[in-house]
Amino acid sequence: MATNNGPQLSIVIPAYNEAESLPVLLQQIRSVIETHAYTAEVIFVNDGSTDGTYEVLEQLKSEQDSDTLQVHVIHFRRNQGKAAGLMAGFAAAHGEIVITMDADLQDDPQEIPKLLDALKTQNADLISGWKYPRKDPFEKRMFSFVFNRVTAMFTGVKLHDMNCGFKAYRAEVIKELHLYGDLHRYIPILANTVGFSVGEVKVKHHPRRFGVSKYGFKRIPKGFFDLLTVLFLTRYRKRPMHFLGGARKSLCVQRHRCVCSNCCFIFFSCDTTSCYLFLVFRRILYCNRYPALCRWVFGRINRRFSRAEE
Repeated sequence: MATNNGPQLSIVIPAYNEAESLPVLLQQIRSVIETHAYTAEVIFVNDGSTDGTYEVLEQLKSEQDSDTLQVHVIHFRRNQGKAAGLMAGFAAAHGEIVITMDADLQDDPQEIPKLLDALKTQNADLISGWKYPRKDPFEKRMFSFVFNRVTAMFTGVKLHDMNCGFKAYRAEVIKELHLYGDLHRYIPILANTVGFSVGEVKVKHHPRRFGVSKYGFKRIPKGFFDLLTVLFLTRYRKRPMHFLGGARKSLCVQRHRCVCSNCCFIFFSCDTTSCYLFLVFRRILYCNRYPALCRWVFGRINRRFSRAEE
């Protein structure tokens, strides 16, 4: 995606109901670009906003008057999630380095040079920001702490802030990313798996100024299922029966067939064809003692992954 005639930086910003923040954010980015004499493009991805974000972005696009900073806008007709927004932004990016950041003004554009320096000094392909000190409510910080520790334990990628949206990528990294659902939380792991080096640097973090957070406790079960998906994608995709063999032994399949059946669905749902394999395993592992509960659980998971495939 990087070309000889392209900009140095592509800044990809997914936005959902952030109309008040966007003008301020763009002005902050423009200040950094002019101060450091970068050439850059900003790619806003409007993720089906309903608060006037569409109109604000169109106005910002029409008002651009700089040769060193171009503004591009992508609009989704409905909310598709952050992973879809990032993939759309990556597909439109032409910069040698791609920066991702949130639209809520909690990420500070003044830290962009620090991310770029870290790419060079750490000889890394991807630098993930570490929000420090973090300006979020206690419960959000606590969940993030547990999430990062558990993820590091299972994947071996040790970062303090895995899900930080403020990152810098070399252009070749984004070509290898295939994100859906909520897999954007695990981008460093997915990049590391295909051979890219991953680093980390502390970045400033600010309290939210406008709007409300889009995240809540409903992320906890989603995070668990996504971690299982990532473990399968990074360890067992080419040898899925190895996982199933271990799952049968560890879960005592005769007593916990419902749990094992759920795991089979998660891992076989990586593509549409594999879902048919799951039906076979579900017939074998289905828990006859609690059929109504199992049908409810399977229905919830089916709807979740159907939305991810869209």
